[in-house]
Amino acid sequence: MVFDQSPVSVSHTPLARFIHWTFIPLYVYGIIKQVGEIEELENPGLMIFESVFASTFLLIVLLRLTYMRRFNTFQGASGDPHRVHTIIGKSVHAGIYTSLIMLPLSGLAIALLYSRGIKDGPLQDGALALHEFSASLSYVMIATHISAAIYSRAKGEGIWSSMVPILKERGASENRAVIRIASIEKAIYDRIEEVLIDRDRR
Repeated sequence: MVFDQSPVSVSHTPLARFIHWTFIPLYVYGIIKQVGEIEELENPGLMIFESVFASTFLLIVLLRLTYMRRFNTFQGASGDPHRVHTIIGKSVHAGIYTSLIMLPLSGLAIALLYSRGIKDGPLQDGALALHEFSASLSYVMIATHISAAIYSRAKGEGIWSSMVPILKERGASENRAVIRIASIEKAIYDRIEEVLIDRDRR
């Protein structure tokens, strides 16, 4: 594994798991029901609904961020994560929250501009571009997060069991292929750390 073994493994709280899993349908609903064409905002009812939904979504993301910050990036891990692994993990989490904050903010900007009669032009084009970028970034970041969670489950690091209620881990994987891949991963992290340390010394 890429973790230094430690006997301490602290799972997420029930509230943390509740916040994590109830947020998913909200995100999926927002993506599925998002406005297809900006002209649809001519409907006052839709404009109000989209604005209220975006505001609620933003509030929930901020509350989630505030609460989840108290937990370690690799909460539930059976050992201490590699320094480079921690940096990567925190970067992915930062990317997720950045995209999930920009998504409703850009949506609200689109609605505000449209309500002021700015239906096209540089400002509206910029808001639309930011909204599309935020959505795409969220897809990439969340896909990366899910892939990393599945990979961690394969290695049996304990992180999966801390948050996911099914397919609980039973300790570190003894699969030779998984162990080999994990050793290569650790070697890459060690090399990256060496390069960073050498650069800092110059």
